[in-house]
Amino acid sequence: MKNFTITEEYSFDHLAETNINTHHKDYTSWPIVYLLKNKQNKSAYVGETTDVLTRINTHLKSEEKKKLSTVNLILSDLFHKSATLDLEANLIKYISADGQYTLQNGNLGISNHQYHEKKVYWELFKDIWDELRQLGIARHSLDHINNSDLFKYSPYKSLSKEQIKSLKTIFSCLLDEGAKVSLIHGGAGTGKSILAIFLFKLLKTNLEDFNFADFDEEDEELFSLLQKVKDKFSDLNMALVIPMASFRKTISNVFKNVNGLSSKMVIGPSELAKNKYDLIIVDEGHRLRRRVNLGSYFGTFDVNSEKLGLDKFTTSELDWVIIQSEKSIIFYDQYQSIKPSDTLKESFKKLELESYTRVEKLKTQLRVRGGNNYITLVHKLFDEPSVLPVEKYRTDDYEFYLFDDLGEMVDRIKKKNEIHSLSRMVAGYAWEWISNKNPEAHDIIIGENKLKWNSTSIDWVNSVNSINEVGCIHTTQGYDLNYTGVIIGPELDYDFELGKLIVEKQKYKDKNGKNSIKNEDELLDFIINIYKTILLRGIEGTYIYVCNDNLRRFFSQFIQSFNSAPKEENPIQFLDNPTEISIPFYDLNIAAGSFSELQELENVKFIEVDGISGKDDYFACKVVGESMNKIIPNGSICLFKKYVGGSRNGLITLVEGRSITDIEFGSNYTIKEYSSKKSIDEEGWHHEEIVLLPKSNDSNFEPIILRDEETVDFNVVGIFVKVLKK
Repeated sequence: MKNFTITEEYSFDHLAETNINTHHKDYTSWPIVYLLKNKQNKSAYVGETTDVLTRINTHLKSEEKKKLSTVNLILSDLFHKSATLDLEANLIKYISADGQYTLQNGNLGISNHQYHEKKVYWELFKDIWDELRQLGIARHSLDHINNSDLFKYSPYKSLSKEQIKSLKTIFSCLLDEGAKVSLIHGGAGTGKSILAIFLFKLLKTNLEDFNFADFDEEDEELFSLLQKVKDKFSDLNMALVIPMASFRKTISNVFKNVNGLSSKMVIGPSELAKNKYDLIIVDEGHRLRRRVNLGSYFGTFDVNSEKLGLDKFTTSELDWVIIQSEKSIIFYDQYQSIKPSDTLKESFKKLELESYTRVEKLKTQLRVRGGNNYITLVHKLFDEPSVLPVEKYRTDDYEFYLFDDLGEMVDRIKKKNEIHSLSRMVAGYAWEWISNKNPEAHDIIIGENKLKWNSTSIDWVNSVNSINEVGCIHTTQGYDLNYTGVIIGPELDYDFELGKLIVEKQKYKDKNGKNSIKNEDELLDFIINIYKTILLRGIEGTYIYVCNDNLRRFFSQFIQSFNSAPKEENPIQFLDNPTEISIPFYDLNIAAGSFSELQELENVKFIEVDGISGKDDYFACKVVGESMNKIIPNGSICLFKKYVGGSRNGLITLVEGRSITDIEFGSNYTIKEYSSKKSIDEEGWHHEEIVLLPKSNDSNFEPIILRDEETVDFNVVGIFVKVLKK
C-alpha cells in the first residue's frame, strides 16, 4: 500500500497558499518536503518544513526563487522532523547528481541525521524516487547515480563529525588575521576531496533564505562561523587547484553541473602565475611539483618561477600557492607522494611550523568498507613487514584476496563490473607503454595473459574501454572504484633473509619517476606509496596478483588466497524435520499451484543455515536455468527473504503469477530483477507496467513484461539474499 503522496503541480505564485490550504489543509503544520522547479530552464529547489505556508511565502520574496514556476509537495502521515530532513538531504544529493535539474540549494543543509528506523525511511525514499522518475522529474536509477562522478564528488554530501571539525578549523583560519594557511592531513579515503569540494560550494552559496531553525543546536557553532566568514568575505575570488590532469578534468565536469560553480574555477598549478586569489583550495597537495624530472613541463615551470620572482631551482608549486593567495587551504597526504617531482615532505613540515599555519587531521576511513583494520594492514604490509602477526585478514565486510592466477583475477573484476560497475584492473608501472604508439601491441604479458595499458590518460576510469585495460597510478589517484584488481609488478620483491621489501630499479619503467634517484631506498619509498595508494581505491573489495614468487609467498601469510576463500565444504543436508537453525526448502519444479499451497506440502524439506536472525522470515529454493547467471549460477540453492512490503525496484525477486511463463522453471514462477512503472488516478496508485529483467551472459533472454490486468494477478514471494550453494 502506498504511504506517501506527491501532489499535483501548483503554480508557484500568490495562489500557491490558497491551493495548499484548500487541498492539503491537514499538512500545513505537519513535516513535509517540497520541490520548487522551472521546467523551462531546468532549475529547482528542494526544501522541508513544518510550516509550509510561511516557508512558501518566504520563498516568494526571494529574487532567485521567483524564477521557479511550480511547486509539488511530498506528503505522508509517517513523516516526522528527522525523516523529512533526511528525505530532503537525499533528494538534494540525488537530484543534483541525476542531472535533470540544476539545484539552487546551498549545501550546508545536508546534515547526517541519525534516527530510529532510518533504514525504513530509506525504503520509502526509493519508492518516492521511482515516482519522481515516472513524473519526469528524475531520470536515472539510484544505482546508476551512486556510481556517477556527479554523485561521488558532489558538494551535496553529509559530512562526518571529523570533517565538520576540520571545517570549523578552516573557518577560524579564514577569520584569523594572523592565519594564512590551513593544512589538512588525511590518508587515502578520508574524504579530503569531498571536503574541498563541499567547502568551495559552501563559500559560493547565498544563504539569504537558509532556515537555520531546522537544525540541531550542535550545528550552531558551525553556522555562526560560516555567517562571520560570509560577512567578512562578500565575494571571494577563489580557485580549486588539482595537480593531476585526469582528476582535474573529472572535477571540472562536476563543477560545470553544479549551480554557482564553473569548470573555470578548477585549475592546474601552472595557471597560478596568471592571477592572485583571495582563497586557493588545493586538493591532492602532495602532487604539487618541484623542478625535478618534469619532462616537457620544465619550460613552463621556469617561466612561472621567474614571473613570481622565485629561484626555479629551489622553489615548488607549493610556494606558488602561498604567494598567489591571501589565504590557502591545502589537503595533503605524505604517503601519496609517488614521484621525485612531488614537493618534498620537508617543505610541508616547514610550512607546518610557520606561525601563520593551522593544522588539522582527518583519520576516519570513509571510502574502503574494510575500514581502519584494512588500512592498518596495508600500511603494515609495506611499512613494517617484519613485525606483522602471522594471521590472515578476514572480514565479511570486504573482499581482500590474493590470486595465484592472473586470468582468474581479470575475470572476477569483469564479473564485478557487470554487477556493480566501476571495477578496474590497476598495476604498478613495471611495463613499457608500447600500445600508446602501436594500438595492436600488448604491454603487460604475464604467462598467457596479454593486457594493455590505459588507452587514454584523461578520465580513464570512466572511459568506454577501461574494463578491458589496465590503469596506472597516474590515471587512478584520487578516484573511487567499487572493486580493484591490483597487479604488483616484478620491480618489487621481498627478501626473507633481510626481512624487508626490495626494489629492482631496472624493472621500474616510469622514467620520470626514477631518473634523478640514486638511492634505491628513496625509489622504494615512492613505489611503496604507489601500491598503498592503489590498494586504497576499492570501496567493496581489492584483489592482488603478485609477479614475484618471494613477495607472493610473503603476502600469502597475511592475505587470504582466493582459491581458499570460504566455500561450502560439505554438501547441503536436506532434513525431514526442522531444527533451531533450519529454514524450509521449496522445490519450485514440483509446484503446480500457488506458493502458499507449496508451503503446505507435507514433504517439505529443511536445510540448516548459520548466521541469520529471524529464520521464520527466510526460505530456500533451487534456481534453474541461465537467465540470471551473471549473479546466480544455474542450479544454485539460494536464500530468499519472504516479501512483506516495500519497494522491489532494482531487487532480484521470486515472483508467481498466472500470466508468467518461464520456460526454465516450467511453471508460473520466475526469478528476475524487478522494475515497475506506476500511475495514479482517483482510486490511488496502480502498476502501469512490471518488467522482470534477466541478468544473463546469454543475450537471447528477454525481459518478461506484464501490463494492465496482468499486473493484478501477480505476487512477489521473496527477495533474493544470496547463493547458499553453487
